[in-house]
Amino acid sequence: MQLVLEKRAERSATIALVSPLIAIGLTLVTMSILFAILGKNPSSALGVYFIDPLIDDYSLQEIAVKATPLVMIAIGLSLCYLANAWNIGAEGQFLIGAVAGSWLAVKTQGTDAGHWVLPAMLLLGALAGALYALIPAICKVRFGASEILTSLMLVYVADLLLDYLVRGPWRDPKGFNFPTTAEFDPVATVPVLIEGGRLHLGAIIALAVVAAGAVLLGRTINGFEIRVVGAAPRAARFGGFNATRLILLTFAISGALAGLAGIIEVAGPVGHLQPGISPGYGFTAIIVAFLGRLNPIGILVAALFLALTFIGGEQAQIAMKIPLDVTKVFQGILLFYVLACDSLILYRFRLIAASSKVQSGAH
Repeated sequence: MQLVLEKRAERSATIALVSPLIAIGLTLVTMSILFAILGKNPSSALGVYFIDPLIDDYSLQEIAVKATPLVMIAIGLSLCYLANAWNIGAEGQFLIGAVAGSWLAVKTQGTDAGHWVLPAMLLLGALAGALYALIPAICKVRFGASEILTSLMLVYVADLLLDYLVRGPWRDPKGFNFPTTAEFDPVATVPVLIEGGRLHLGAIIALAVVAAGAVLLGRTINGFEIRVVGAAPRAARFGGFNATRLILLTFAISGALAGLAGIIEVAGPVGHLQPGISPGYGFTAIIVAFLGRLNPIGILVAALFLALTFIGGEQAQIAMKIPLDVTKVFQGILLFYVLACDSLILYRFRLIAASSKVQSGAH
């Protein structure tokens, strides 16, 4: 007997719905084994990761703060992936948006500028992110270059540019030589929603992005074109859909949302530009997009779950001395299982006899 993968005649809607839950379950089992290897009680560690943050008001706010950039970036990535365009460089677009918006905050520092500063910063961040994302998109449609490689390599360019600016021309002269800009003026910061916490207006913007994404994909011609081009390219060509235009459009929207998330993060929770403003939001958002089945509502739920792992990881580091890098391990394992379980949507396991395989080969 031999276990083989057999292509399904049609996609299973039930497996598509259950697949993320299977992936999460397998990830929790794997993490329990890892905690045991580290000499920690698995049930206690999982409790610190996934239960304790949910019973503390401040932690709940922090979950929303962490989920905000994940939602915005993942919505944009989902548009690319549905169109079969693979933007892997959202981290770089996030950083370049933060840099572009921060430029205005730095230039208007201490000038008593009006309330127009923050909207202009958000616009600059989104525009910069869109233009940065169009670089790999144009390279793909014009030269046939792999958008996976070009978008990923541009992450390092953005990271090094940010590092140069905060260590050089934008460094705060009163910052005791730390690589950071001066604190942004109040007119250049995102308003806080709850006094004494860090939950900010960006969370409302993220919910608006979810609603806009749902309308775009479910109620507009462009959304229909995106889904058709990704699912059935030949049918899309027959229908006269312009795949090149859609690639440029989805990359531009994806980059704009990542750049907007970047400047919101800097002007909100951080308050100034510095290295390490992102704990890997752009890469984690890839997991969020697939865990949410490339659906805006699913992405919102998945973002909250991944944000929970960030907060739980920080609490586990304090309470149980578990390395913070275990959170990245958790996210990597989750992505592995999500992609592995997704194969069940297109294929099913089947046991066949060796003799049957030989006979089919002979025919």
